[in-house]
Amino acid sequence: MKLESTRTAATKALIQLAEKDPEIVLVCSDSILVIKGNPFVERFPDRYFDVGIAEQNAVCCAAGLAACGFTPFMTTYAGFITMRACEQVRTFVAYPGLNVKMIGANGGIAAGEREGVTHQFFEDLGILRTIPGITVVVPADAGQVKEAVRAVAQAEGPAYVRIGSGRDPVVFEEPMGFELGKARVLKSTGQDVALFANGRVLRRVFEAAEELQRTGIGTTVVEVHTLKPLDVDMITEVLDNTGAAVTVEDHNIIGALGSAIAEVAAEAKPAPVIRIGLRDIYPRSGTPEELLDHYKIGVSDIVAGAQKAVGMKENR
Repeated sequence: MKLESTRTAATKALIQLAEKDPEIVLVCSDSILVIKGNPFVERFPDRYFDVGIAEQNAVCCAAGLAACGFTPFMTTYAGFITMRACEQVRTFVAYPGLNVKMIGANGGIAAGEREGVTHQFFEDLGILRTIPGITVVVPADAGQVKEAVRAVAQAEGPAYVRIGSGRDPVVFEEPMGFELGKARVLKSTGQDVALFANGRVLRRVFEAAEELQRTGIGTTVVEVHTLKPLDVDMITEVLDNTGAAVTVEDHNIIGALGSAIAEVAAEAKPAPVIRIGLRDIYPRSGTPEELLDHYKIGVSDIVAGAQKAVGMKENR
């Protein structure tokens, strides 16, 4: 399995943006090493602000910079943004609609193999989905991180981009293009069931789709890299065509992708939805692939979920 660093990718994208836009600045909370950000500091020392281990202050500093016309990227661990500084994100960034971009590292259980549960962030997306006005993006790999960072820089308003541990699998060997706010079908072998996913687990979804095809079940694989704004029209169309769905995510099944698809199904196109993800528990430490398998986010679990969803559809 080929690995590339989503952290390094985010910094490279920031440098490219800053070379063209003098208003791009970087705000950290003793987290420059977390995002492999030293190349940015070396290139733009006057556009780097580090407030120390004070995430709430970092968010407020970023808000102040945005209010003065800058485009600040505030970066640290995902949970420190979304939990430790949640009030500041809500009240001082999202409520006034300031142009602050946040990049959260160690998103998901698979990214916390070195530090354990304190640095495995499987609640971040659910938290931010409940706060009005924040664009929430879950790139699949390093290449897509670059595209996502460029996209949120061009869009006005608060945004959050989730990245990984720095040892992240390559999902797309070739650039796929990226349109903020748009879900997309990546592969279709039929319309028996839709497989909705984002992030690193897309690799596993592709494998599951191949296995399901061998058993006679046709799938439509859909990437939902933007959780907010959610592409409700496209998701509704896929649910209409398939009539059953499985969601796969490196996150608690409550609050993020699984909840989002279930909400669309409930409001727009009723269909059985099986959610694959962390089932409302605290995970242990371990290697990324072992953790995903242990917590039932494996290829066999996706296959079983798809078979269950198809059976529920047929029995309705």
